[in-house]
This record gives sequence, C-alpha cells and structure tokens, in this order.
Amino acid sequence: MKKFYLVVTLWLMSAMAYGKSNIELEVFKSPTCGCCELWLNHLTAQGIAHKATDLNYLGSLKRKFGIKQNYQSCHTGVSKSGFIFEGHVPAKFIKLFLQNETLTQDIQNIGLSVPAMPLGSPGMEVGERFMPYQVLLLKKDGSHEVFAEIDSYEEQF
Repeated sequence: MKKFYLVVTLWLMSAMAYGKSNIELEVFKSPTCGCCELWLNHLTAQGIAHKATDLNYLGSLKRKFGIKQNYQSCHTGVSKSGFIFEGHVPAKFIKLFLQNETLTQDIQNIGLSVPAMPLGSPGMEVGERFMPYQVLLLKKDGSHEVFAEIDSYEEQF
C-alpha cells in the first residue's frame, strides 16, 4: 500500500511540474495601480512566476528598455533573458514568444506590447465588455509588427 501512495505522489508531482511554466518575469509597476495587480493574478493563474517591484516613476525605466511612448502602458515585465512585456499582454502570448526560438534569437526583437489599457484585456476586465486589440512585436529600431490580433475575450487564453 505504501508503494502505491509513493507512485501516486510521484506521478502527481511530475504532472504538476510538467504543467508549470519555467517563465519568470520581473514586473515594474506603480504601487497604486489596481489593474497591474489583476494582470499579475492572470500571470499566476496561467503559470508564469513573477516578482513585482513598485516604482513611483516608470518613464526612465521604459526609456532604458527602448519602449517608445506610443507603445507604453501602466506596467513593464522583463524576462530573465531581457525581453520586455509592456502592458496587458496575455500570458498565452508571452509563452508563445519566449518559446519561439526564431523570435528570441532575432536580435532586433525586444518583446511584446499591448499599448494603452484595452477594455477586457487581462487585468482590465469589466463585466462582459471587450474591446478588440493588437499585441505588438517591438523592434530595437522603434518599429513594430502585429504579433496577434485579439478579436474576442476567449482568444486571450
């Protein structure tokens, strides 16, 4: 019987480890921003670990990472490998980006952005309301490409 419990325990532990992401972000945010906390909850629910750092002024940090003003939002996530995730980027697309070697090995790519704060994006949920938006792939030269077009709430997961 003990052997059975050991096997079941080991199986459950391996299943939980397999389901977890090894992605971890350091997230810089305002100490008073509620939607940032909700976005962090979204990351946790989707298996992305994070460490939050509160800053009163994020402008210089965003400039340091090369995030032009028209791509900015209320918080900035940075992966261990230095890629940035600006604003309410769904965890699904953070994972897709970081797991795509073609994207992560292209030295022109700096990360993803969801500019502004689209209604219905992770952390910006208000009832059933949803506003379609784009996830942008940011480039070192300040340009961008459309990484994903989100036309419904369900497409974020």
